[in-house]
Amino acid sequence: MKQDRLIVVVDDEADIRELVELHLKRAGYATAAFENGSDFLRWMDLGGEPLLCVLDVMLPDVQGTDLCRRLRNSEKTSAIPVIMLTALSHETDRVTGLELGADDYVTKPFSPRELVARVRAVLRRTTGTPESSGSSSVLSCGVIEIDTDTYTVRVKGKRKDFTSTEFRILALLMEGKGKVLSRSKLLDLLWGGEKFVFERTIDVHIRHIREKLGEASSLILNVRGVGYRLGETEE
Repeated sequence: MKQDRLIVVVDDEADIRELVELHLKRAGYATAAFENGSDFLRWMDLGGEPLLCVLDVMLPDVQGTDLCRRLRNSEKTSAIPVIMLTALSHETDRVTGLELGADDYVTKPFSPRELVARVRAVLRRTTGTPESSGSSSVLSCGVIEIDTDTYTVRVKGKRKDFTSTEFRILALLMEGKGKVLSRSKLLDLLWGGEKFVFERTIDVHIRHIREKLGEASSLILNVRGVGYRLGETEE
């Protein structure tokens, strides 16, 4: 059972764990901390279900990227938001984390206040329900159908597992079906103009969405140099 406001921190450096926990608790969150990936996985197997995970990339046993991949590949945990914590600062490293399904990426050294702000920003966009222009919570386009109340996606009636960020991007495209949404507009709608998010983030998430939609991915159209739109046919 998911514990309200419980944030998990997995980092092998005790001082970082303690610092992050201190600031998260001051912000009103409960915390659970682990110094390695194995202990975290055992805790999850025993029924642990956090609201969000902060995972260090470089761990002594199971790498944080592997933990992220395992969370994303399980139906039970695929929607849990993940923030990667690492000393790697290059854009390619951040994109790698996003490609594995991470919702955000924080580089060391970091400000604890910034990390708390990132946690809040991720939770705002992953737990908020996309606004729908109609009274029905079900949106459809071709063989794709989503329910904004239950956060479920179906393609030809078969359920597909999406992360919360992927779901919200797809929902925005479906709500504006036929209209072009620029990368900057999607960033603004999802991240509220946060300076730490870059436009390539959208492309990474769109690629994941297309992979999960399979043949229906042709409905997501790339408008070169601008952004994306949802249409009935390919251009």
